[in-house]
Amino acid sequence: MPTAPGYLVRDLADAPTVPCPCGASTRPLTAADGAPCSLHVTSITDSARHYHRETTEVYHILEGTGQMELNGEWVDVRPGTTVWIEPGTRHRLVSTGGVKTIVFGLPAFRADDEWFD
Repeated sequence: MPTAPGYLVRDLADAPTVPCPCGASTRPLTAADGAPCSLHVTSITDSARHYHRETTEVYHILEGTGQMELNGEWVDVRPGTTVWIEPGTRHRLVSTGGVKTIVFGLPAFRADDEWFD
């Protein structure tokens, strides 16, 4: 896909898929690309409660249902649900049959900014 100073174009099918603590994540836009934000399409089975000190995350549920814990409070999620999570907010998503979500991070997600209780 085209990449040049000022832009990057990447098809999701060409993006790397990596295991993550919650399942598997396909990552078309990462900090390694020099981008100020990240975009992941993540398949979640279950995730451990964690937080980020620097990154704000936005989850947008594409498929499946589940519950998301946000600082000890549980909310139901389904396709079309969007959840904005500020740095320091403890969170996890528990799937009731497999959840596929877009995760947008700003600044871009870094593995060294994922903290577990």
